[in-house]
Amino acid sequence: MASASVTTTGQPQWLDAKTQSLMDRSIAREKALSTILMTYILTGLAFMLLPGTFLGVWNLIFISKLQAAQSVAPGWIQAHGHAQIFGWVATFILGIGFYSIPKLRKMQPFPLWRAWACWALWTTGVLLRWGVTIQPWHWRALLPLSAVLELAAFALFFFTIGPAHASLKNEKMAWDTWVYVVIAATAGLLLTLLLQVLETFSLALSGASPAFPHLFDQRYLVVATWGFLVPMVWGFSARWVTVFLGLRPLRSSLLALAAAANSLGVLAALFGAFALAADALLAGAICAGTALRIFEPSVKMPKVVRVHSSFPYFVRAAFVWLAIAALLGIWASRNLAGSAGILGASRHALTVGFVAAMVFGVGQRILPSFCGMRVLASPRLMFAGLALLMAGCTLRVGSEILAYQNFAAWAWKLLPVSAVVEMTAVTLFALNLAWTFLRPPVVAPSPLTQFVE
Repeated sequence: MASASVTTTGQPQWLDAKTQSLMDRSIAREKALSTILMTYILTGLAFMLLPGTFLGVWNLIFISKLQAAQSVAPGWIQAHGHAQIFGWVATFILGIGFYSIPKLRKMQPFPLWRAWACWALWTTGVLLRWGVTIQPWHWRALLPLSAVLELAAFALFFFTIGPAHASLKNEKMAWDTWVYVVIAATAGLLLTLLLQVLETFSLALSGASPAFPHLFDQRYLVVATWGFLVPMVWGFSARWVTVFLGLRPLRSSLLALAAAANSLGVLAALFGAFALAADALLAGAICAGTALRIFEPSVKMPKVVRVHSSFPYFVRAAFVWLAIAALLGIWASRNLAGSAGILGASRHALTVGFVAAMVFGVGQRILPSFCGMRVLASPRLMFAGLALLMAGCTLRVGSEILAYQNFAAWAWKLLPVSAVVEMTAVTLFALNLAWTFLRPPVVAPSPLTQFVE
């Protein structure tokens, strides 16, 4: 017998006891998923601020003071990079993946303990890798252990939401082009983690320090950045950014071509063909921007409600930085022996100008909704963080080329300035998200709530 009731969402409905119980369990699961996602996001922010950005600023101050790129131990540089790529961005991606992919693909609910176990394994592995690279205490045992923990976390993540769990009810969405690109990025992450396991065991057996050798590190970083981060951003951009910016429909075949060219470039770099790799990566970047129609005018009003209205401009600026990174990579590949500044500038343009800017922009657009239907605390802080990030990246890329390549001695003084500007930007980003999570949701989380506006 049906009875009048009020659901936990505050909406009165006529529900029998069984339906009401199912609704309550679904809402409780939604709240639990939001808590998991917030845990991943806050963990990523902690890695971004302390082991990542703060250490990067410290390194750059020493480099600027001594006016020598080699004045800081390679292990400290690698620890900074690992904290940023894996501690920050990859942690965000894992959390968003656990929350969003099962919803997008209409999967059956997975056991929540897997998400918590993945978080524990991943966080421990990343923190251990950072720590033993900075302070090599028992590193021959702990360095390979850190790599194994990260690989185990990825395996648990993939086993939980991988392609084997696609729903036949939503087969078309499950295999849209953006999903293939995300799968390619996931393969890039797997390759990165496998390379890391092999190299850490090799170093443990016969290495002199926990720092990766220079040549291996250059190849490894191409796989980690272009092989994992770049196609992951492309894939989720195809799913969300074209809608948020009000663009025309995706050119699916061109995005697939971009992913293929990018994969070719990554594999070429892995085998030491850096000139071919640079050309292929530029071709992929151009194809991706064209496929996503990033630089075409919007045909619908951009979805900027509750975020800063400048959001679409910063997304387009991020893709400009992607092209700059690829062009600088071509320049560096033609003179590998004497292009440390150009190569470093290319990598910074990619990781900060493109990846970080997309995380700052899209992250503040979707994460408040995902984390319990909240509203971004301050659109003004969003604008300030993005503006400072772009200014700091411009200073860093320009001064790194001028200083490291011995084009202008005065540029060494700009390096720490760029670092402080970027540190301020990431601090504002972290404060805005933390403030957002502390605020109450605008509506109670519900499985019936629209997934993304």
